[in-house]
Order: sequence, then structure tokens, then C-alpha cells
Amino acid sequence: MTTTTHGSRAKVRPTGQERTFSADELIVSKTDPRGLITYANDVFLRVGAFERHEVIGQPHNLIRHPDMPKAVFKLLWDTVSSGHELFAYVNNLAADGANYWVLAHVTASKDASGRITGYHSNRRRPAPEGVRAASGLYDVLLAEERRHGTGKAAVEASSALLTRMLAERGTTYEEFVWSIVPEEARP
Repeated sequence: MTTTTHGSRAKVRPTGQERTFSADELIVSKTDPRGLITYANDVFLRVGAFERHEVIGQPHNLIRHPDMPKAVFKLLWDTVSSGHELFAYVNNLAADGANYWVLAHVTASKDASGRITGYHSNRRRPAPEGVRAASGLYDVLLAEERRHGTGKAAVEASSALLTRMLAERGTTYEEFVWSIVPEEARP
């Protein structure tokens, strides 16, 4: 595992090794409203190469792969924090530097009064053709982010490009996601 120290946590560097999991398995995690992990199932731990004590209480973005466009996470966060669900293709980073693609379904957890109390994510193994299509879009968004640095301007530029690209296709992000999920792989 290649790491560098970043704050109180070691920052994992991608190794280029790709990992997968069975089609009948679900990766499940829950967070509090701030995005701190409160639950991770055994599949999350195994695929992510973590021990339970390494993830509970940590920000969920500890599995964020640097080759994932920030615009997609902004869209995801904006959507679920407003109380809506979102399906997204996500490339995650394991503790040992391996990566693993998922088709994530993220929802807000709410109390009886409708107040958001946290977030719940189920992730299934995506079809290879979906990953290829998502990767193509994500490569364009990442290039846009790199042209604008690493801060807020990069996220804004990438988000604006995503919005334009989807508008040109006459679709939403979620419609794009479902258009690249093969019929036989749909839940």
C-alpha cells in the first residue's frame, strides 16, 4: 500500500489494481448527516480492505478515488441532501490502493418528522459496459477540472460542463445512468 500522511489520516494512492465483488453482493454503508460512517457491512469492509474500526466515525469520502469527478459528488450531495435519491456510477478507492466500481443508490434517512438523520447507500456491481460509458463521461469532466485547478472553480466548471453535456443529450444524470445499465442488470 502506498500512502502519504494527510492531516490525521494517511492518504492512499491508487495502485491501478482493480477489484470487484459478486453480482449477488451489496456494499452497504450508512452515515450521519455530516457524512461520517455509522455502519459498514462486511462486503464494504472486504472490498474496501478495511477493518470496521478504521471506518466507523470516519468521513465517507475516505473511499473517494482521485479519478472521480468532483462534479458527480457535488450532484450526488446536492440531490440527497435535498431529500431525493440518486443512482450513480462511482469509482471507489480501497485502503490498499485498489479501485472498485459500483452502481450506487444513495438515499436520505429521515425521522418521523421528515428531518434528514443520515444517508444510506447500497452499491451493486455494475455492468462493464456501464463502467465504460461512465468512464468516458468522467474522463471529460476530470479534464475540465484539471484545467481549472483543484478548488471551487474546478468543481463549478466541471458541474457546468456536466449540465451542458446532459442538456445536449436531452437527459438528466440519472437517466444517463439508467441508459447505460443493461436491462438484465437492472434491479
